[in-house]
Amino acid sequence: MRLETNEAMARPARKTVDEDGASGDSLDQRGSLKSMQKLMAVLDCFSRYDRSLSLAEISERCRMPKTTVHRLVTSLREAKLLEQDKGRDRYRMGIRLFELGSIVLANLDIHREARDFVERLGEISGESAHLCVFDGTNMVIIEHREPGGSTVNWTTTLSISPSYCTGVGKAALAFQEPATIEKVIRQGLLPYTPNTITDPDALRADLNETRRRGYSIDEGEHQPTVRCVAAPIRNASGRVFAAISVTGPMNRVTRQRVPALAELVMATANQLSRQLGFEPARDNTEARPKT
Repeated sequence: MRLETNEAMARPARKTVDEDGASGDSLDQRGSLKSMQKLMAVLDCFSRYDRSLSLAEISERCRMPKTTVHRLVTSLREAKLLEQDKGRDRYRMGIRLFELGSIVLANLDIHREARDFVERLGEISGESAHLCVFDGTNMVIIEHREPGGSTVNWTTTLSISPSYCTGVGKAALAFQEPATIEKVIRQGLLPYTPNTITDPDALRADLNETRRRGYSIDEGEHQPTVRCVAAPIRNASGRVFAAISVTGPMNRVTRQRVPALAELVMATANQLSRQLGFEPARDNTEARPKT
């Protein structure tokens, strides 16, 4: 008996296996992934319109028990990814997310490659040129050039604009998965001007038209009397993650100028996409939603 015990002690410990044949290590990894997904689900509840939420509201949006949400929120708060309002059961995104976002933007390939493209686009068009990155809901300005030559780098200030009513936003949003488009719609289509598209079906139709022609038009939807023409930018895998635009007052950016500006903006977007590693021959349209 002692010999059998020693032999048993000498054998390496077996990994636990569940009914599906997954090892203990796999189970741990699966559990970690599920925990991460739950943490991200909590963060995804917040938007520029829902800046603070209660535990009950987060629980309802995540469809998770309050006890689970409380544990997740506590972890996020300890990591400074969420902050709690003083004396209130309400939470908002923490400053640490801003700091991390600034680091991400500063290290994006597009940030290093884009300035010359933005400057040239502004110079040729004679109008303002913007380059923005899609964050899953809104557009984050990376580069901005005013008429006259001044170029502003926004990576330290994180200026954000809506995706559903701006030229750059619609150019990027049109090529996202349907679930992403519906998420933006559910968060609310607030009217910035009388021209803002606030009807979900009308927005879907506008995005379909953007996909068909390859560029978007903002007809004074975010700022009155301002027209914008924008085109999508793809990364090396073909996913649309950013957009570039020409923007100006409607008395200068007339409807008659739109076709010529669209050609200029699309050519710039295509050149920048190739600079980032995108090869059109490899584009299998996986990132484009089905219409």
